[in-house]
Amino acid sequence: MLEDTVLSHTEDEDEGVDVDEEEDNGAVEYPGTVLPDPHPDQIDADIDLTREYNDDVDYLELIHLKIGSLEDLNLGRFKKLESLCLRQNLLTSMTAVADLPTDTLEELDLYDNRINHISSALNKFEKLKNLDLSFNKIKNIKNIDKLVNLENLYFVQNKIKEIKNLETLKKLKNLELGGNKIEEISDTMNQLPAVEQLWLGKNKIPRLENLSNLLNLRVLSIQSNRITKIEGLDKLVNLEELYLSHNGISKIEGLENNTKLQVLDITSNRISKLENLSHLVHLTDFWCSYNQVSSFDEIAKELGKLPELDTVYFEGNPVQTSNATGYRRKLRLNLGPSLAKIDATYVKS
Repeated sequence: MLEDTVLSHTEDEDEGVDVDEEEDNGAVEYPGTVLPDPHPDQIDADIDLTREYNDDVDYLELIHLKIGSLEDLNLGRFKKLESLCLRQNLLTSMTAVADLPTDTLEELDLYDNRINHISSALNKFEKLKNLDLSFNKIKNIKNIDKLVNLENLYFVQNKIKEIKNLETLKKLKNLELGGNKIEEISDTMNQLPAVEQLWLGKNKIPRLENLSNLLNLRVLSIQSNRITKIEGLDKLVNLEELYLSHNGISKIEGLENNTKLQVLDITSNRISKLENLSHLVHLTDFWCSYNQVSSFDEIAKELGKLPELDTVYFEGNPVQTSNATGYRRKLRLNLGPSLAKIDATYVKS
């Protein structure tokens, strides 16, 4: 058992204790002195955390419990387990996943631990559909090539430098690799035709490439990278959401075939001219804050006739900073009747 020293205890903890018979601990109370607590809170050892669960449970959730060892949890007795969530613990190894049932487990969540290596034992869970290893210390994607039924894979905020060893995951729909150290979109991505959502924000990617085979892609997020040009998206005809904020893009281009776009985010780039947008008739959200757009005429020409445009952001552009009092009124005059929100504030009817 682990013990934490606390400053007080509840009345319930005093039940059955004769205060007069308590042993004098010899502590002298001075201002600021922390007195030893004769009734400290007790934290279960790892081995005790699963004892209350029946062997036939299909879902097990042990979150934020300072668990440091999978081995001590005696996971092997849960033969019908379908989902295991061990978020926000202190795990450094996942070798003991080998004790889990391979014929039933479909979801494994190890978000926010201290894991630095993907154990080869993971590769035997061929029925796994959801795997979350975000917020760990993983450097290499490996030992998951046999997880052929995987649909959702999360590696957010690790130390991964290369997109690799995913080619066999033909059913993968959602891939999250944000917050890593990736320097290029490798050809591996072209081997994943089922992917519908790709999240690559906060990496070191300088170019949009190797995306042509992602014909089912609906969401592409590549915020906070080193992109300077919108390119390589011509085959992504089903793209609905494109997030390009905080890059170095100076021109809106390369979206001719992306006519299903609903959300376009180019916040905090180097855009000075609005162009090549008027064909995006399904666009509902256009986020363009903190660029260099200065012309209301361009706004009217490119966005004014879009029938579904609901929300626009132009805060931090010359159209706003140079027209502080008339900015919102001028936007309303230059945009269509579908407009409902400007810079997170609803438009008055």
